[in-house]
Amino acid sequence: MSQINGNLSTLQKETATISIPRMLSVDALRGFDMFWIMQGKEVLVSFITLILGSVPLWLQYQLSHPEWEGFSAWDMIMPLFLFITGITIPFSMNKYIQGQGSHKKFYVRLIRRVILLWILGMIAQGNLLSFDINKLHLFSNTLQAIAVGYLIASLVFLYIPLCFHILVTFALLITYWVWMMFIPLPGVGIGVLQPEQNWAMYVDELILGRFRDGTHYTWILSGLGFGATVMLGTHAGHILRTFQSRWKTFWALIGVGILCLALGWLWSFHFPIIKHIWSSSMVLWAGGWSFLLMALFYLIIEIGGLITWAFPFMVIGSNAIIAYMGAPFIEEALLWVIGNRFPLWILQHILPVLVLVITWSILYLLYRKKWFLRV
Repeated sequence: MSQINGNLSTLQKETATISIPRMLSVDALRGFDMFWIMQGKEVLVSFITLILGSVPLWLQYQLSHPEWEGFSAWDMIMPLFLFITGITIPFSMNKYIQGQGSHKKFYVRLIRRVILLWILGMIAQGNLLSFDINKLHLFSNTLQAIAVGYLIASLVFLYIPLCFHILVTFALLITYWVWMMFIPLPGVGIGVLQPEQNWAMYVDELILGRFRDGTHYTWILSGLGFGATVMLGTHAGHILRTFQSRWKTFWALIGVGILCLALGWLWSFHFPIIKHIWSSSMVLWAGGWSFLLMALFYLIIEIGGLITWAFPFMVIGSNAIIAYMGAPFIEEALLWVIGNRFPLWILQHILPVLVLVITWSILYLLYRKKWFLRV
């Protein structure tokens, strides 16, 4: 425990001295998000199964993706990741807004980050390392969605006055809504939102062709929604760095979160909440929960000062890209080592724990060495 407290003290000192302000609550929330895709869900399911014999139906729903319409807790993983990316933009780009950084460096950094995220996304789910063009998926991963959203939000933040940012966010959402619901889809009609028949899928098939991932998830036209999700994160980041009072910051996050939930729910009566196509109502619904989660972590850590419990999440959040890319690799390596040597129940219950522990241990070593991957 003393070692952990020492690490937390060091992290707090670093937070106060590095040029880009960091909040422990933001790193903890990012780590909390990544925890679930580091086999956190599988560990929870295994634990509940061992205790209760089976997972309750309501929890099964929350830990899976709805087939089309609807929204579960598991659906929060991707939009929360984009949202947190947006939170960092007001901090990291402040020097460019104030004219303290060159635009050339900004563009180099922006292009480098977009390219790296795109390549990592293709490695993760685009079969890039198979070196088989017939298996290649050009646009199919969360990291690529982050790249698109980050590109849009960064350019907005640099060139459009802050007072218009909310209007830009809604312009993205409304433009997508109008395109999806009011422009006739060739050979189909107006307002059709079926898995195989909607404007977002039509555009993906038209542009990506045989390099599409073959799922009902859409990417190119949905990029408007990705941009809006990251923009919502920038609004949260602006709240975090603007208010002097921590309680005002907390209540502002709560208020905006509730407003987003209400608007998303109302919008869903005409443009349903569908994560597969990143519908505008889904953006606001997921954004609302993201604001509330940020408020909860801010309340506990920044206001309440309760930090120790969040240390495991901070370790993950400080190297989120490595956590995202590394856990599947470690799982594949363990499966290769284990092979068919052990019963199936070990793969179901023990393997997720091993993946989680090994991945976190590697991240902890990197954290101790102060080696942080910044894409």
